[in-house]
Amino acid sequence: MGNLTVITEFLLMDVSSSWELQVLQGVLFLMIYLGAMAGNLLTILVIVKDPHLHFPMYFFIGNLSFIDLCYVSVIVPKSIVNSLTGRKSISLKECAAQIFLYTFFASTELAFLVVMSYDRYIAICHPLHYGLTVTPQVCTQAAVGSWASGLLYSAIHTVNMFRLPFKKSNVIHQYFCDILQILRISSSDIQFSESVLLPISAGFAIACFTFMFMSYIKILSNVLQMRSVEARNKSLATCTPQLAILLLFVLSALIAALGPIANKASLKNLLMAMFYTMLPPFINPLIYSLRNREINSALGRMYKRYFEFPSRVLFN
Repeated sequence: MGNLTVITEFLLMDVSSSWELQVLQGVLFLMIYLGAMAGNLLTILVIVKDPHLHFPMYFFIGNLSFIDLCYVSVIVPKSIVNSLTGRKSISLKECAAQIFLYTFFASTELAFLVVMSYDRYIAICHPLHYGLTVTPQVCTQAAVGSWASGLLYSAIHTVNMFRLPFKKSNVIHQYFCDILQILRISSSDIQFSESVLLPISAGFAIACFTFMFMSYIKILSNVLQMRSVEARNKSLATCTPQLAILLLFVLSALIAALGPIANKASLKNLLMAMFYTMLPPFINPLIYSLRNREINSALGRMYKRYFEFPSRVLFN
């Protein structure tokens, strides 16, 4: 009769049964979460407030920061609460929402990375056509298309995975609702349909990655042919952060897709999951602030405007 029970709640397995280690995990997650939130909010604020950054590239970076902010908020707050309170349960609706949202934001981020690679390709390889090609209307259409494609992709997979009730098990060997874990305990019909959808999705993803890497190869080839050292350094400064974020995204995606399906909770699986769920939103703002001169300059202007000037007025 147990096999006929329809599951409405899942159990998220912890690495350790020790309450002290669970609290330590919760505190670590909280620190990473606050760092990711602060970095991405600051990036968005700088881009919105500084008129010098009101250009297509920074419009896309602002969208990317907003995606990272939302992406890290889908999984981490629930994990922090579970770790600090000792709870392990998550409802079926919450699990479906987690999978829908982080699939939505991850696929939307991939679409924006494609758009950003094309933007840099036109800016560096065909600079005379940039103003005619990358117009505000084109940027808006690209952004809407990226968000819409992510929504469609996520809806297809989420609806397919949750269209039939779960009857095998309610144990998830991870600290969140991982797609591979959900497929492990889903019905054979769901596993079959996903075995068709996932290769198709992988094919589109490979095509996107190929397009992006070919764009950056052409960009680097064009940059190396520049005679002016100043122009070469400026071009590298604008595309290097995006290339670094692309490589981090690809590495995270490979770990998420090719990692083994865990049969028990372990520290190794926890660290692997942290790499692709928490590290990119935490690292991306650091990459922008350390490698992008314009954002660095905008941060300096913001600091002088909101901190140095009031302090001078106060002391004078």
